[in-house]
Amino acid sequence: MQKKSIWRLAPLALAGLVSMGAHAQSDGAFTVSGFATLGATGTNSDVGQYAIFGQNRGASKSWSGEVDSKLGVQFNAKANQTFSGTVQLLSKQNGDGNFNPEVEWAFVKAQATPSLSFRLGRMGGPFFAVSDFRDVGYANTWLRPPHDVYGQVPISRFDGADMIYQTNTGIGAVTAQVFGGKAKSMVQRTEVEMKSLVGFNATVELESGVSLRVGRMQGKLTVHAATLNALVAGLRSVPIPAVSSVGDQLDPNSKSASFTGLGLTWDQGQWLINAEYTQRRTDTYASDTNGWYLTVGHRFGKFTPYGTVSQLKQVSSNVDNTIPKAGFPPATQAQLNFLSANVDGVVAGQRRDEKTLSAGIRWDVVRNTALKAQIDRITPNGPGMFLSVPSNFSNRVTVYSLAVDMVF
Repeated sequence: MQKKSIWRLAPLALAGLVSMGAHAQSDGAFTVSGFATLGATGTNSDVGQYAIFGQNRGASKSWSGEVDSKLGVQFNAKANQTFSGTVQLLSKQNGDGNFNPEVEWAFVKAQATPSLSFRLGRMGGPFFAVSDFRDVGYANTWLRPPHDVYGQVPISRFDGADMIYQTNTGIGAVTAQVFGGKAKSMVQRTEVEMKSLVGFNATVELESGVSLRVGRMQGKLTVHAATLNALVAGLRSVPIPAVSSVGDQLDPNSKSASFTGLGLTWDQGQWLINAEYTQRRTDTYASDTNGWYLTVGHRFGKFTPYGTVSQLKQVSSNVDNTIPKAGFPPATQAQLNFLSANVDGVVAGQRRDEKTLSAGIRWDVVRNTALKAQIDRITPNGPGMFLSVPSNFSNRVTVYSLAVDMVF
């Protein structure tokens, strides 16, 4: 791990040490707990970098500790049987390229009845099957959630409110959630914003050990990208419908976006299966994608080997570059060619096609600590989830990862 990465984690590491003592002395009304991952990642390629979507730096043949390393501290306070509150601080490589601790959760909860609760504040975005604990490496079998699915949505939290209802039925335990609010996230130093965010998800846990989940969220997406907005303005200034319409397609301001997911989990002691299928749809330059994965693992005492196959598929670029290539005076044609080349560059840079085969093993060394090793074989068709690669990138890349996951 690079030294600068370690020092960026130092402020929250101190908080983590304090939290361990506080947790041990908890009286039940106030508790402090935490989680941490110390990871190292490398690849077999010096073309581009492997990173989690949104990060500014990743791994190549020069190994990096910045891809997976993180440290979180969570504070829970319970006023009485009805009201409680939670605050979670998280330090990991963010879209600004640093490890500054951020408030990931900060909400108050009202348990209105044994089955019904309400929350208000900042909460984890419930977009995936493991949304609530996607950053808690110890809670997951994988070293990291499959990127071909979990890399489609860069937003991990939202500010707003939700309602959760839980009940037991003849087929199993049912949990339903509706939520609404707004969200912001930094993606490679570019702010992404979702307003009018609303959604729901429902989970059924069967006695057989099978859990089924369905969820959907939608809202108005804005990407605060000055260069892209300048290109849109340039296209709309041309008094040719075929050109200005391309600007409308590229426009990243207050555009409808949605994300839908189906999930299945089966955990019956020794064998475990996880699977998800997702769809991302937008009315702007961010491409429409479908993603899926299937993970199968088997526990042998403290060891759990597992394998995953996954795919991210671009369904539509959402932009049809109809800018005329000929038939205008030289000066006008030069302008059109310039605009067309820039549009093609934006579209190519958003291509999200790749397939991944992964194999890994988890070793529960001692209580609350697990060691993990994982190998990913990624076949991209375009940039996919890689940084600093050409738009026609198609090199097959092997990613090697090691991690220590802890909870305390």
